Amino acid sequence: MAAGKEIRGKIKSFENTKKITKAMELVSASKMRKAQDRMRAARPYSDKVRNIASNLGKANPEYTHAFMKVSEAKAAGFIVVTTDKGLCGGLNTNLLRAVTIKIRELQEAGTSVQTVAIGNKGLNFLNRLGAPVVSHATQLGDTPHLDRLIGPVKVLLDLYAEGKLSGVYLCYTRFINTMKQEAVVEPLLPLSAAKMEAETKASGAHGWDYIYEPDAKTVIDDLLVRYVEALVYQAVAENMASEQSARMVAMKAATDNAGNLIGELKLVYNKTRQAAITKELSEIVAGAAAV
Repeated sequence: MAAGKEIRGKIKSFENTKKITKAMELVSASKMRKAQDRMRAARPYSDKVRNIASNLGKANPEYTHAFMKVSEAKAAGFIVVTTDKGLCGGLNTNLLRAVTIKIRELQEAGTSVQTVAIGNKGLNFLNRLGAPVVSHATQLGDTPHLDRLIGPVKVLLDLYAEGKLSGVYLCYTRFINTMKQEAVVEPLLPLSAAKMEAETKASGAHGWDYIYEPDAKTVIDDLLVRYVEALVYQAVAENMASEQSARMVAMKAATDNAGNLIGELKLVYNKTRQAAITKELSEIVAGAAAV
């Protein structure tokens, strides 16, 4: 019964694994609700900042902020938002594949790349890819804090304001629903007044006249910086909600697979045990007949 003992050991191992994956599924389900609430709570702020920025941009056409100017520099920046931990299915893989395709397109066109990594998985991948990482932020925990994101992201924003970058791309996983998350690589800078205006109209907001204090330039400068920071924070919040949803689904699939394997192994064990019993009975009957 050496084979039976080995099968029992495998069954025990899979049962322990099933307990772990089930616990991780329940934890992710709990965190997913909080992450979704946080993501939805951040949307009204970013929408309102976008509306105000669009209205101010139309109200002051004589002044153009550095974030809205198009540069001819042969360099581009990428803000890559990934998770710190794994076990979340193909979430990071799909995003990093899209990032790799975009980086190679730019490099083939003669444009160099500089990156900012938010999350351990993205940082490790960019290092393996050989892309220059100018700054990074890792171990953000379950709750993103804007003060930890501003520093790394500001490096690329300052480079763009100085005219050293032709564009900045924001790469993250957008939360669609619990079962679906979408990898997104979208341009963050330069800010397009037409795009902001279209998004404002789509949200049903109205234009307003503003009284500026201290002056229009100072207000627009500060507001557009806050707008970009809000977009980055929203991307991180979306990515965290996607992470917990993907991990919950992945752990549920792992739990189900472990249950199926346990059932198959128990069937094999029972067949092996029955075969051993049948063999022993046959030997006893053969011995009795010989006597």
